[in-house]
Amino acid sequence: MRAPRPQGVVTRGTTSPNRLRAMDRWIAHWLGPLLREADDPLVVDLGYGASPVTVLELRSRLAAIRPDLRVVGLEIDPERVASAQSAARPPLLEFRRGGFELAGLRPTVARAANVLRQYDEAAVAGAWQTIVGALAPGGALVEGTCDELGRLAAWVSVDAVGPRSLTLAARLNQLDRPATLAERLPKALIHHNVPGEGVHALLGALDSGWAAAAPYAAFGPRQRWQRAVASILESGWPVLDRPARWRLGEVTVAWSAVAPGGPVTARS
Repeated sequence: MRAPRPQGVVTRGTTSPNRLRAMDRWIAHWLGPLLREADDPLVVDLGYGASPVTVLELRSRLAAIRPDLRVVGLEIDPERVASAQSAARPPLLEFRRGGFELAGLRPTVARAANVLRQYDEAAVAGAWQTIVGALAPGGALVEGTCDELGRLAAWVSVDAVGPRSLTLAARLNQLDRPATLAERLPKALIHHNVPGEGVHALLGALDSGWAAAAPYAAFGPRQRWQRAVASILESGWPVLDRPARWRLGEVTVAWSAVAPGGPVTARS
């Protein structure tokens, strides 16, 4: 049976070691139970770029959840697929040609990092729908962006119902202020960082909390970030995680709070 024709366009392909570490550990924590219970614990890394390094890292980090977990890296560019074959370790780690249709695979989890950022915003909903439609029942997509070294990142989790959450993540020892994360918002949100939109209000609330927590800087950036996140939770933002995740430089909020055009119900 022939694999379906790849859907999408070739990305720039830039990548580097540990660029997606924050996203990997989020997947392990939030989607770990899903992978543990899956009959076929398959994960697809879509659009891994010119180097397969982040696919290898994803497989290594998720192996702690299930040693039999399989990861398939997908790329539209056949030359990238060919050059990655030396790193393949079938059946646990493979590289194939494919796009949003996921090459006919039915993974439990799909990751698309720094892929849709290169598309028009109008293409995002369709891409999400295509990817999620190719997942195994109950599966999830993690889609987002980060800077070249993984210091700033943001991603959305999406399932058959639609987008569920937004996560912001930063290397706290290099963070000047939370508003800097606006540079790395996913394509679905980056053009909505304007007054009157939820994501703008969220970044503003974090910035205010960060400024108010300046005295905590004496105890390190983790303490300051934790206090900033605690302040938005106290003011009504639907924060889904707790201090153990905040210490890692993360915060995850319900998508309903930042959905484009949605009501801004929380107060910064």
